[in-house]
Amino acid sequence: MNNRFRLRVIALTGLLFTGLALISSTILAQQGATDGEWRSYAGGTGSSKYTALDQIDADNVENLRVAWQWQSVDGRFDLQQLTQEYPNLRVANDVDVVRIANLKATPLMVGGVLYISTPLSQIAAIEAATGETLWTHDPRAYASGIPTMMLGFSNRGLAYWSDGEQGRLIMGTGDAFLVALDTNSGEPIPGFGTDGRVDLVVGIPRARRSPAPINYSITSAPTVCGDVIVVGSAVSDQPYLREAPPGYVRGFDARSGELLWTFHTIPQPGEYGHETWLDDSWQYTGNVNVWTMMSADEELGYVYLPIGNATNDHYGGHRPGNHLFANSLVALDCTTGERVWHFQMVHHDLWDYDPPAAPNLIDITVDGRAIKAVAQVTKHAFTFVFDRETGEPVWPIEERPVAASDVPGEWTSETQPFPTKPPAYDLQGVTVDDLIEFTPELRAEAIEILATYRSGPIFIPPSLIEDGPDGTQGTIEMPGYTGGTNWNGAAIDPETGILYVASSTSPIIPLLVVPEEENATLRYARGPMRPPQGPAGLPLFKPPYGRITAIDLNRGEIIWQRANGIGPPRVRDHPRLEGLELPPLGGNRDQLLVTQTLLFSGQQQPNADGTYLLTARDKATGDVLAEIPLPGRAIGAPMSYMVGGRQYIAVTVQGDIPQLVALALD
Repeated sequence: MNNRFRLRVIALTGLLFTGLALISSTILAQQGATDGEWRSYAGGTGSSKYTALDQIDADNVENLRVAWQWQSVDGRFDLQQLTQEYPNLRVANDVDVVRIANLKATPLMVGGVLYISTPLSQIAAIEAATGETLWTHDPRAYASGIPTMMLGFSNRGLAYWSDGEQGRLIMGTGDAFLVALDTNSGEPIPGFGTDGRVDLVVGIPRARRSPAPINYSITSAPTVCGDVIVVGSAVSDQPYLREAPPGYVRGFDARSGELLWTFHTIPQPGEYGHETWLDDSWQYTGNVNVWTMMSADEELGYVYLPIGNATNDHYGGHRPGNHLFANSLVALDCTTGERVWHFQMVHHDLWDYDPPAAPNLIDITVDGRAIKAVAQVTKHAFTFVFDRETGEPVWPIEERPVAASDVPGEWTSETQPFPTKPPAYDLQGVTVDDLIEFTPELRAEAIEILATYRSGPIFIPPSLIEDGPDGTQGTIEMPGYTGGTNWNGAAIDPETGILYVASSTSPIIPLLVVPEEENATLRYARGPMRPPQGPAGLPLFKPPYGRITAIDLNRGEIIWQRANGIGPPRVRDHPRLEGLELPPLGGNRDQLLVTQTLLFSGQQQPNADGTYLLTARDKATGDVLAEIPLPGRAIGAPMSYMVGGRQYIAVTVQGDIPQLVALALD
């Protein structure tokens, strides 16, 4: 259903698509966005989040100003009325949450036009120089009534493909359809699937379409590799059920929408890795899905899948074994879907440590040897680096013994993989040395509090509900399941081989409880999740609570780390810290963009005056060069493009109605 707010015919657009389609996609993949456009979610299929544009530099960046603002077309809905029209529709917390919080997408820019998706799976075309809406498309993904994820409706972006004459946008919707639209008009492509869309529920065991795909969805941008569209899925965690749809990854023909291949992320009988699923747990276990973004090397013809964990996140007694390909980085042949290589980064995951972001493709030189590499950052703050052709680790990865679980019926792996390089970029595990030390009194109280929990090195398994057999209040998981790193991922500089990653020091207590639901099929389920509380409501652990790390992938070394902002007001303004000279404390994970001249980050916590900032840093040192005010908190990752001889930086921000904001030099 095409709902145009404002439509203009741009005759030049088609010509631009034709010419620009001739640009080598392999160059874009490894070098980011080199032509002033932004054709993939992260600038290129290599997920660099890098642009070669340099008009904005250290000398003038402080002159960046908002050039235009565009309000999300989701804001046109009266959500109260929408929930009445569709009784099955649910929104998280309240009916305004979709409108105010969730415009996560990073727009694409092709031929002077920006294209963006919204949480309600709408797509809009926006003139890149002015912010004027050209057309919108509403597939009515909300008509089925039920958002599939616990966090409500969500969509992170689009893919773009062209045959040299016609450009088309590809999106996975909240109700699990793959849609293809003409970039000029916003109309569905007639020859793609049925009326421009493909039903993605078809062929997925235990997923159902009627009355709605309640636990199966698409929330991240598909990946285009040549003429193949590679699609993952978001499978909603059902905390008391062992059964769920499997997250098979599929390849579709970019012209026709025809299914070309299916990769069974949970191997079927006779397939490689099937033997790692003990007691026939492959038959009912689900998830093992790519819910985040993927990357592709079109020169090699490989797509790289960061595959998530298995049902259920924190209890695995019903799925014994190491179960490939959960928690793995898998390289597939784009044309056939056949596995080329894989590496499992967590065995039998009990911590929700699934890889949360697209792997970064980067060419590096290690000890004089040129390597086409792929780097995967993780929730548990490791960077796994491989030769992306062969899957061989660039530096040794050691299997080290870890603690066993004492939860009845649980199965644990005796070892877990530890990269020897680069070092972890955020706090892993818990020791007394990690506790707050603002004052001697606070530190003494923190030590007493820590003694009431289980703690120790990374990979200590979750424990039963508080006041368990050892009298503790549960196990502190560090990092928690929100990171380390999450879907914000990392950015790279292809000129220097440096990877930049934002992370959050976010411990959590994953208590296990006996589920109360009548139809529960899990022996234990994840109970209330909460961070450990320190003295007087302060954090238990010392800052920084969020940081940006620069890692030289040629040497496997950290070259700098910086706290990303002044820190949470509840800490800085705490009465027991009055009079102390506090350093920057850092906050949540920033969204990153690398240009030829600068590192930009959309800060997730406000400055002292309550203003949210886009921060520009020196790439070599991490020093702050400028702080540009934004009209709200950055939600999605920023991108950069050139139109009319002017470089812009665009980012989505929070507000009464979320906005896409474009900044340029004053």
